[in-house]
Amino acid sequence: MKVGTKSLLFGVHQFIWHPITVYIAWLVLYKKMPSWRETICIIIHDWGYWGKPNMDGLEGETHPMGGATLALKWLGQAEYELCIGHSRHYARARGTAPSRLCWADKACFMYDPWWFYLPRAWLTGELMEYRKTCNDCGFIPITATHRQWWQWCYERFDVISKARRGDVVPYSNPEHKRKEF
Repeated sequence: MKVGTKSLLFGVHQFIWHPITVYIAWLVLYKKMPSWRETICIIIHDWGYWGKPNMDGLEGETHPMGGATLALKWLGQAEYELCIGHSRHYARARGTAPSRLCWADKACFMYDPWWFYLPRAWLTGELMEYRKTCNDCGFIPITATHRQWWQWCYERFDVISKARRGDVVPYSNPEHKRKEF
């Protein structure tokens, strides 16, 4: 089974738990409930990870297209933009600002406790991919403990979600420069 599929079934992007944490983050960030259309987008925005061999590699970075395509078919253009814009990378490549879903998606990390997040990430193989990417970018060494890495991510996502700007912290995937849309 590929890592993207594992992520959706029992990992970091688990199809029940991840939308719950994104929903909570939306409530905290925007001080109101998402509309029913926004709620559908919160649920489906990461479904494009299904069948992906990696999370942040060239294939994994295309994951926003999965949920966005469904949103366009089921709900319309505005919801397509909400889903496609949840990725800072996709937003930058399209020359658009990240959507409101981006900030809730990043802030959800604050509502996923380390003792629940790390075992899921380890079990699927996501943890080592994420940690290798951070190490390769010079952010946090691979020799850091998993808890230290999680704390670094927590602080990074807190800054991103509060600032609600795509450029507030550097993008963490060196491979994205090779990809064209």
